[in-house]
Amino acid sequence: MKSSRSYLFALTVCLGVSGCVVEPANQGNKNASASPSPSATVSPSASPADKASSSQSLTLPVLDAFFAEESFAGTLKTRLQLTDELVTKLKDLAHSETAKLNEENAGQGDRESSTARATATEKIGALIGPEKTQQLAQLVGELWSGAAEEGSDKATNTNSRDKAAGTPKDSRIVVNTPAYRMDVFDGGRLIKSYKVGIGYPEFPLPAGLRHARVIIFNPTWTPPDEPWVAKMKNISAGQKVAAGSKLNPLGPIKVPIGGPSLIHGGKSPAKLGTFASHGCVGLTTPQMQGFTKLLAQLGGAQLTDTELADYARNKTETKQIKLERQIPVELRYETIVVEDGKLHIYRDVYDQETNTEENLRAVLEANGVRFDDLTEGERTQVLDALAQMSGKSVAGTKSKESPSPNAAVRSSSFADRRSNSKAKTAVAKNQKEIVIEIGALQGKGYPSPVALDTGSGKTPAMISTPPKREKR
Repeated sequence: MKSSRSYLFALTVCLGVSGCVVEPANQGNKNASASPSPSATVSPSASPADKASSSQSLTLPVLDAFFAEESFAGTLKTRLQLTDELVTKLKDLAHSETAKLNEENAGQGDRESSTARATATEKIGALIGPEKTQQLAQLVGELWSGAAEEGSDKATNTNSRDKAAGTPKDSRIVVNTPAYRMDVFDGGRLIKSYKVGIGYPEFPLPAGLRHARVIIFNPTWTPPDEPWVAKMKNISAGQKVAAGSKLNPLGPIKVPIGGPSLIHGGKSPAKLGTFASHGCVGLTTPQMQGFTKLLAQLGGAQLTDTELADYARNKTETKQIKLERQIPVELRYETIVVEDGKLHIYRDVYDQETNTEENLRAVLEANGVRFDDLTEGERTQVLDALAQMSGKSVAGTKSKESPSPNAAVRSSSFADRRSNSKAKTAVAKNQKEIVIEIGALQGKGYPSPVALDTGSGKTPAMISTPPKREKR
């Protein structure tokens, strides 16, 4: 029973401003149900790396989302030995802080994710002390990252940060958050790419390995008791919004991918390439229709154009298709990527301190190139780009959150080298990436987008159909 409750409250945290909330996957089809996962545990002997990773998830809005499930309060009492009074104060703190969010201006400030984490650590620490705060951060980190998902590989859930994960050799979905991009691979071949919306700085899209098992058409939506719901017109917390209703922000199709996240439609084209949800991957409805058809084919399920049209026409009827083969969904956080012979350095959107010289060297070496073998001009360009996409000024703007000593040294190192360089190209504040041509990388790296669907409706939707597979 504990494992089931743990899984359910983990599922409730996908609470996007567009209604990104996971519901049980068994509606409309008794044969498709989500498997419960083991309870997350708070380990008193977590390694420094584990602690650093878990602390990246603890913000007061994320904590508020967990409180939407009643069992979470009980978990805090039993696992962290918190009193009823402390749990109530913690809940009130998280709720009041969430009410202050201005999601329309998400991404306009400096180091918003870092500030949100630092604020959470400071205010929670004042209530329950630093040791309990660290334990809470670890619990939230495990649930938010999907480490508690049944059948997940914890190592995989933590290795997509700071490392070059490479090109898949199997059939899977890959989402790289800083690139605002989702790719569909069939047997190691990239067949389709999508521009997507990602989680707000206070509600970061997790990193880790998930699985898609079911596609749900015309889902219902039960609004949680959240401040952002109170601001919506004609919506009340706890009152189910019917399938097909214009008030239902999930759109006509959603794909649960385990843990707290969904892939779903309903986004406007303007929301793609921006912060757009509370921990989910957002697409437009036309994008979602095309993606759903591909996912069904990869998963061995039958989904024809006629059926898609029928589901779209019968908007009030919830239906779902269970995939014969679960499809891995890999959520990555890679800000340094070798792609089709070019080096792409993305903005560190969640202030994860990934744009370092150490990580750059690791990515280059994974592609058979040593940083020291680059030309002087290439090294200068790269260090310049790292500094500008790190979210820091050259002098190293300080945030409330203190990075590790090594991270500080690495950051100052490449910042100082950049300040002494002759090439310092200013970039716009809203620029998301810098692309650098490096001769030694020619023909190497992750593939370029294929038939990229930007959600504008101007990109042709015709793609290669995956070959039919034998059942196994």
